[in-house]
Amino acid sequence: MTIVQLAAFLAAFRCGSFTAAAVELDSTQASVSELVARLERELGVRLFTRGARRLTPTEAAAALRQHAELALSAIANGIETIAAINSLEGGTCTFGVLRNAAYYDLSDLVQRFHRQHPNVKVRLVGLNSALVAESIAAGEIEAGLLVLPVDEAGLRITPLFRDEVLYASTHRSPSDGPVSIGEVARAKLVLYDAYAGWSDPTRRQLLERARVQGITIDPAIEVEHVETALSLVATGAADTIVSRTIAESSTFPSDIDVTPFADPLYDTIALAQREGAYLSPATQRLAELAERTLLAAVGDHVGRSQAH
Repeated sequence: MTIVQLAAFLAAFRCGSFTAAAVELDSTQASVSELVARLERELGVRLFTRGARRLTPTEAAAALRQHAELALSAIANGIETIAAINSLEGGTCTFGVLRNAAYYDLSDLVQRFHRQHPNVKVRLVGLNSALVAESIAAGEIEAGLLVLPVDEAGLRITPLFRDEVLYASTHRSPSDGPVSIGEVARAKLVLYDAYAGWSDPTRRQLLERARVQGITIDPAIEVEHVETALSLVATGAADTIVSRTIAESSTFPSDIDVTPFADPLYDTIALAQREGAYLSPATQRLAELAERTLLAAVGDHVGRSQAH
């Protein structure tokens, strides 16, 4: 039993003749007649009594009609659903964002996207960049914004810009000069993104620099959120690292000083998607909006990355 056979059957049922059904289906009388005949052979019943001028539905035809209509309706609904997704009038968009998205004016990203596309559902996942990369590679998220470096196997990475990473402290003055990796290793540190640990891209850069010099970095305190770390830094309990975007935000504690690294350290913000995967129109539109928002938010204190 095929969809085409059911469509021919229903047209013949409605129209009362194969000729009229053929006109409705933009087909031929012989084609419609053969489709119905095949259906009858498959079912082992007669669906119509064929008269000289008109088809008379049998009891079997009356019983089949409702099921045929439901089947064709289900197919039509499926086609409409796909069309809605492609035309940004339905479906669900799944997108990963930076853990500290609020500092890049991404907190109202969904609101602005929904004003343009109110019928698209949005699932915005805010995780550490290492976890966002894993979710994209696994197909759990279509695309996302993340900080490099991450394990790029299976991903297509598009760098957008660099955001300088600074050393934050209440007892070290910027007038003391840039911070060396050795000084960081000796300091009492509070680092955030505790769950991701040393998989966190910024931490990975620190760790690699320390290894090159044969030293280790061992934080005294680990917390999950940058706000918690900054609260501890403000009390003088420890020092931390932050991006310049966070340091220049309106909520950054005024009593915390920030100092650049002697060998400048940067977070490279990038857009990632699965290699070879097709982005739905909704996710493509959300990615474009997120990129524009980021580039507008970072202002003059970051430069476009020339990497990759």
